[in-house]
Amino acid sequence: MVEIRALEALTHYGFPIVPYKLATSADEAAAAAAQMGFPVVLKISGPKILHKTDVGGVKLNLGDEGSVKQGYEAMIRTVREKLGAEVEIWGVLVQKMLDPGKEIILGVTRDPRFGPLLMFGLGGIYTEALRDVSFRLAPIRENVAMEMIKGIRSYRLLEGVRGEAPSDLQALADCLTRLSQLVTRHPQIKELDINPLIVYPRGKGAVVVDARIILSET
Repeated sequence: MVEIRALEALTHYGFPIVPYKLATSADEAAAAAAQMGFPVVLKISGPKILHKTDVGGVKLNLGDEGSVKQGYEAMIRTVREKLGAEVEIWGVLVQKMLDPGKEIILGVTRDPRFGPLLMFGLGGIYTEALRDVSFRLAPIRENVAMEMIKGIRSYRLLEGVRGEAPSDLQALADCLTRLSQLVTRHPQIKELDINPLIVYPRGKGAVVVDARIILSET
């Protein structure tokens, strides 16, 4: 399930989602960007396009309508050059460029015997570098979600180090419990990744930026 469909599914379960709109023309993209406020991000959207960055399908920090229009047209052209003129493109996803925060990854894999297994860890560069994640079988309660958060070795980074404000752990626990509800109620979900989930200082919440869902074939 491509990004826009995954974001729609998460929205139904009350996840905080970055403002976004699917645009099918350069003018529509510019209008959407002006409405949500600059700067924005552009991402290519299509049913078979999963690795957007590899095909020139992501543009960051666009600060005005002119750069959005140029970015839209250049992106469509580049993606067709790399994937072929016949590739199905739904349009371009326009997203609000968020303020920096700590990047988190949430995930689910479904074990055929035990059911959905939830994963929590630091996202971004830390995902591959540290491989520091915690796991629990769904469904979980809020206290177990907090145990997952505190169970990673790099938890101190979320507490706040060297004068940094502590992260909004309650917002993270809320996202984990919502994820548990989603995959428990929908057994057709085989895998799910939210990466990144941007978490802000305590009381400021967290926001889903990107997501991917794989459904079972049966």
